[in-house]
Amino acid sequence: MTAPVLDHFLLRIAPAPPVSVAPELLRARESIRASLAALRQVPDSALERNWQWHDGELDVRYGFYRQYEELEDARTRVRPLVADARGDEGPARPLVAAASAARWDLHGLLSSLTDTDLDRDPGNEEWTLRQTLAHIVGGQRGYAWFTYWYLAQRDRPLNEFPERAPDDAEIGFPEEETEGRGTLAEIQRRFDDIVDLSAGVFGTLGDEELAARARWSGLLVDVRFRMVRWTSHIREHTIQVEKTLGFIGRPLTEVDLLLRLIAAGYGRLEEELLLLPAERQAVADALALAESVAERVTSGAQSVAEAARA
Repeated sequence: MTAPVLDHFLLRIAPAPPVSVAPELLRARESIRASLAALRQVPDSALERNWQWHDGELDVRYGFYRQYEELEDARTRVRPLVADARGDEGPARPLVAAASAARWDLHGLLSSLTDTDLDRDPGNEEWTLRQTLAHIVGGQRGYAWFTYWYLAQRDRPLNEFPERAPDDAEIGFPEEETEGRGTLAEIQRRFDDIVDLSAGVFGTLGDEELAARARWSGLLVDVRFRMVRWTSHIREHTIQVEKTLGFIGRPLTEVDLLLRLIAAGYGRLEEELLLLPAERQAVADALALAESVAERVTSGAQSVAEAARA
């Protein structure tokens, strides 16, 4: 597991240290990444090959669905465990958790791509995949940075509320192009880092802070709007990635769609648990369950991949 690349600017302006992602979820993520890496090797032509599960003989296609079922079943099992903690949660945690689920849907879409896909020209002056991913990462960083800048202005009278952040507020802000540098895996890790950090910083905000004035595209909004926009922005450009794959002649295969289903299933599970207080025994039990199920999915994925090669 790579160490996170922390955004020191955001850490400096945040009023308190960010809440960390539970170690169990970090390990579960590594298991899901390993599962996707194993399953991406399966060609569509192998989906009807035999796969042994329990005492029966099914097909490889169902093996993909079985991993998704494991994750969906885990989600239904952790829900009652964390019901009390969810009942006490602040209003911001569900917003940042939804963004994490959106992040995993994007990871699923990207899971079968290679570094060579990043710079293929889609034509018609459309962005490359690298440019779109750079924008997604930079956009998430910008939502975090400038939301806190607006929060710092919340006591100013409405007639003095700034139309936009001044230029000097952007000192140290990375150029968008730099967010897309490196391999696909490096870009995805960069995205994970900023989503996790911004979730940890903003996930504890209360109703008063969420209602604070802010701006977006020149419009007067509130902080809650900007946080809801996290998920929407990720999903907006996930659709753009889908379109770009069509432009570069890389249509989605059935296996691609199944990989995305599994990744999204994990995202839905993580959405239930992200940033909940692990010191509560029920939450600790739910996190342990999520980790063990993710490990089981890895084992299942490897079995499916082996059957596809037989």
